[in-house]
Amino acid sequence: MKIERIETFLVPPRWLFCRVETSDGVVGWGEPVVEGRAEVVRTAIDVLSEYLIGQDPLQIERHWQVLTKGGFYRGGPVLSSAVAGLDQALWDIAGKVYGAPVAALLGGRVRDRARVYAWVGGDEPASIADAVAEQVAAGMTAVKMNASGRIQASPTVAELNDIVSRLAAAREVLGDTRDVAIDLHGRVGVAAARRILHAVEDLQPLFVEEPVLPEQMTHLAEVVAASTVPVALGERLYHRSDFMAPLDAGVAVVQPDVSHAGGISELRRIAVLADAHGAMVAPHCPLGPISLAASLQVSFATPNFLIQEQSRGIHYNVTSDLTSYVVDPAPFTWINGHAEWNPQPGLGITIDEAAVRAADKTGHAWRNPVWTHDDGSFAEW
Repeated sequence: MKIERIETFLVPPRWLFCRVETSDGVVGWGEPVVEGRAEVVRTAIDVLSEYLIGQDPLQIERHWQVLTKGGFYRGGPVLSSAVAGLDQALWDIAGKVYGAPVAALLGGRVRDRARVYAWVGGDEPASIADAVAEQVAAGMTAVKMNASGRIQASPTVAELNDIVSRLAAAREVLGDTRDVAIDLHGRVGVAAARRILHAVEDLQPLFVEEPVLPEQMTHLAEVVAASTVPVALGERLYHRSDFMAPLDAGVAVVQPDVSHAGGISELRRIAVLADAHGAMVAPHCPLGPISLAASLQVSFATPNFLIQEQSRGIHYNVTSDLTSYVVDPAPFTWINGHAEWNPQPGLGITIDEAAVRAADKTGHAWRNPVWTHDDGSFAEW
């Protein structure tokens, strides 16, 4: 069996899918994308395909080594995401060939269901409360929200108080049996991150995500030490070596993305590394159905798994959602805030290929917003 054909599809709202077909007719799917740079990753897939065509698809680790190291220049979001999607597709093929879910090939599942969380929107405490109440009514046990909108690197007292008020509104609805996490998105400076962690401590968030930017890792230890609130990060880290400094600094939760950090193969290794540091894994995944299916396979097989991000109802997905490109939506039906174990082979989903091909004819050119402060200077989105 050899890899015979590799195709990519730009599908709304902002995703890129890849399809790997073998000489035996087995097809694997992956989701290689950098949000806002999908076309660039698509070109990277074309280049990497030159190596993969004609290869045995079951030699996954051999191919991962060549794809990540064979070009001499290594790393970065574009290359790592291209490799990630191809890696997912190869694992999907392997599962179908062996007749087993990918999690079984990773050593078997360690849990029967995986907790997921929902995104909630709203800029004001009242709208946050309504959005959280809606998720509670749907059975969710955890939510996440941005800590703020556009904010100064050194926030005013009013901006700091607004973060606390928003979190307090969510906590009031959730009570003490459900969880809320907040995402700072690297929007504030190091000193402000310390102040925010201290200010929200009494509200006991599940974690505070990305309090500082990846380029500010040298200051991460002092941010972690500022409070007892668990610090999480990792969506903009792409290799296990990138996680060494954050783990040494004491982060409690790592958030690698299966579509950015080298795929299933590397996500698994990052989880093991985190486990050795006493940290938990909450995989980043505000993306499409293939990415989530791949991420869940790792989550089911990972002892130090905490919770899984998922994008049903997220604000990006206006034109299409998780179920738009799958034949059966059942794997993405949450029961009491959890994804149930899916025994289907490979990634456990069946892609609606006709819908994908039709969507690709329209494609997309999604770009993230570019924000500025009131004085015209650049603001972190």
